[in-house]
Amino acid sequence: MKYHDEEWGREVHDDKILFEFLILEGAQAGLSWITILRRREGYRAAFADFDVHKVANFDEQDVDRLMNDPGIIRNKLKVLAAINNAKLFIGIQKEFGSFDQYLYSFMPAGKPVKNHVTGMGDIPARTDISDAISKDMKKRGFKFFGTTICYAHMQATGMVNDHAANCSFK
Repeated sequence: MKYHDEEWGREVHDDKILFEFLILEGAQAGLSWITILRRREGYRAAFADFDVHKVANFDEQDVDRLMNDPGIIRNKLKVLAAINNAKLFIGIQKEFGSFDQYLYSFMPAGKPVKNHVTGMGDIPARTDISDAISKDMKKRGFKFFGTTICYAHMQATGMVNDHAANCSFK
């Protein structure tokens, strides 16, 4: 509830936080979000407080360290993807000025989308926008960022607002 009430769906334009959610959403693939939220502090410690430059420079020793860290999901493909994605994230920052500018280049008029949700059945698992972002990111070499994970990232960071009309979210 705390995450929902204080974070989920709030607009984020800080690349550090966007990178944090990129790592967390990738780790979540195939798991429940609560599983990852419960390990969030473990991820923060393991992944250098989500410093993209530090993570991009992780080496084999860091991979070994992460694979023995009970504070995170110890899936080697996901660990390697996080390091790979950090390198690509930096490349996007250089190309677009920020990862935020890159993401919002896909949004209509560069603005978040406010959906009119009345119930859980109104919330999609993916959209044409998440398809486009995911397709472009996959083309660039990103891993664990399919359209469903992309849409979850968009929801978490406020690119789309899927709070129900009767939700207390302000």
